[in-house]
Amino acid sequence: MSEVIIVGGGIIGLLTARELVQSGAQVRLLEQSTLGQEASWAGGGIVSPLYPWTYSDPVTALASWAQDYYPELVSRLYQETGINAELNACGLLMLDAPDEDDALRWAETHNKSMQRYPGADIQAMEPNLTAHPQQGLWMPYVGNVRNPRLLKALIASLQQSPLFSVETHSRVVGFEPSRGERLQVQAKQGKSAKQVVFEADRVVVCSGAWTRQLLESVGVEIPVVPVRGQMLLFEARPGLINHIILRQGKYLIPRLDGHIVVGSTLEHTGFEKATTADAKAMLLQHAYSMVSALKEVPVVAHWSGLRPGSPAGIPYIGLLPGWRNLYVNAGHFRNGLVLAPASARLMADIVLGRDLIVDPTPYDPAVDRSSEPMH
Repeated sequence: MSEVIIVGGGIIGLLTARELVQSGAQVRLLEQSTLGQEASWAGGGIVSPLYPWTYSDPVTALASWAQDYYPELVSRLYQETGINAELNACGLLMLDAPDEDDALRWAETHNKSMQRYPGADIQAMEPNLTAHPQQGLWMPYVGNVRNPRLLKALIASLQQSPLFSVETHSRVVGFEPSRGERLQVQAKQGKSAKQVVFEADRVVVCSGAWTRQLLESVGVEIPVVPVRGQMLLFEARPGLINHIILRQGKYLIPRLDGHIVVGSTLEHTGFEKATTADAKAMLLQHAYSMVSALKEVPVVAHWSGLRPGSPAGIPYIGLLPGWRNLYVNAGHFRNGLVLAPASARLMADIVLGRDLIVDPTPYDPAVDRSSEPMH
């Protein structure tokens, strides 16, 4: 039986652990804080990249696989745990996209359902819309998942397996080859930062925005940087909006209970996670410009998270150069929730030597993408 250590307990680490455990591997997960409380918890949960035609084919390949798999994943987790991740197949309305012709060509090429709608049709779909667009794009297949509940379901499912164990408040600080083909993982645990050493046949680093700093300790450069995103939550009634609404890069996401999530900022502030009054004011302005009725709805939460920014938004998935048993699955930027099921499956396929769901070459950590812009 293969023993695998996973570093990082966000959506990528948890789903990678699930894939490996279901294949019979013994998995120990090390998390520097508590499970599922960083970018995975903070995101909006839209199961599509924003403006998907602006991304490269490697992102589209993972997103398409994951979108097809999400209903099955949420259903299975509900059966296993009784926790419903609330996949809401509500569709997405994109108002006044600047390059609609490019979008429609992309949709045709990739066999995605996308239609151009006149403003009157959009207004009929969303009677409370005050943006009054001249026209827009309708993507009926795009839904959203309630990511905190998805994370709870994943954790509950994994904890049912005797093959899975977890060490929270365990900050990994280094890796060293051990006897045979095994690898040692050094970590500091708890408030006392007690030094502990774990050992496994293979190690997968799924540490999100912290990946670059961690892998620098073994001389590997993975250009992943933290990018702060701030969000708001309105305690709205069901039916105030019916679909995800995207305009000028900002979005409204309806949850099944009627709450509406508003996002998001893109801020290069290092590892600073504090929320700001300026960001709140900006998000409120965008929300009110789309649906003015939100002015009468209380804001019940304002939070932030640190996305793992990467060149071209393409995650690093694969064996690290110079290592035989140290892998990485990180750098999903704005699309962690979107790409997670596919990147976890691909990572497990690589680790276990199985047939691969997509060509792994574009995600290879040995490929230098440092000159490409962040997306």
